[in-house]
Amino acid sequence: MFDQVTLGLNVDPFILSALKEDITSEDVSTNSVMPTPTPGVVDLICKQDGIICGLQVFERVFTLLDPSTKAEFYVKDGDHVENKQLIGKVYGDIRVLLCGERTALNYLQRMSGIATYTHSVAELLKGSKTKLLDTRKTTPNMRIFEKYAVRVGGGFNHRYNLSDGVLLKDNHISAAGSVKRAVEMAKEYAPFVRRIEVEAETPEMVREACEAGADIIMLDNMSDDQIRQAVEIIGGRAKTECSGNVTRENILRLASLGVDYISSGALTHSAGILDLSMKNLRAV
Repeated sequence: MFDQVTLGLNVDPFILSALKEDITSEDVSTNSVMPTPTPGVVDLICKQDGIICGLQVFERVFTLLDPSTKAEFYVKDGDHVENKQLIGKVYGDIRVLLCGERTALNYLQRMSGIATYTHSVAELLKGSKTKLLDTRKTTPNMRIFEKYAVRVGGGFNHRYNLSDGVLLKDNHISAAGSVKRAVEMAKEYAPFVRRIEVEAETPEMVREACEAGADIIMLDNMSDDQIRQAVEIIGGRAKTECSGNVTRENILRLASLGVDYISSGALTHSAGILDLSMKNLRAV
């Protein structure tokens, strides 16, 4: 759940933008059939088994349209929900319920889908030392929602954005001239509280990153044998992160190689939605 400061400063502008995208002047359909305010209630029903996530955002869509709107939920973020389960009700002006329906469901379905997929992957790592991380491969203007959904699903967040930490990737290293020089320049420029992560594609780059004093070394698209060799070279001098084409199907094998973290873009870019619906709208 987002705190009130984060909600007001960082979440609300995105929700309002989504509503403005859907209503550029007026909701012609709703205004045609409902010309005056009418109190009503609608059911929120799950149509698929999974992990629910985004209830606060779902409700916020309606309260931004009309602060008097009220939502009543019978589950909380992170709970397992089942097909045909009634998970809540929304009370308010029927016009508001109709105007906000699609936007609210879009957020809830997307966030729940990510939480559901992340949960299925995180469960595979239970009992191991390896932590599951997301990436910046998120939908534009959806990062704050999608990264929250990863946490609800049992994963952990990598850096939030480019201002969040130093990650020297292949093109940064090419621009600097070498791994060693890139790390030196990052240490000179970045605040000392920032940890420095280096992306390495070969054991030789791993060795250079270690000697340069990198705090975290990302083992990018390496073979199993290369990862084992890299972990041995590092020998605890830096944290290790495995990345590149990580899926639910291969994550257990990768975790067995002894890395500290595994990052997977699939958590956000390949997760489907959780099917949910608002039904049985009625006046009260």
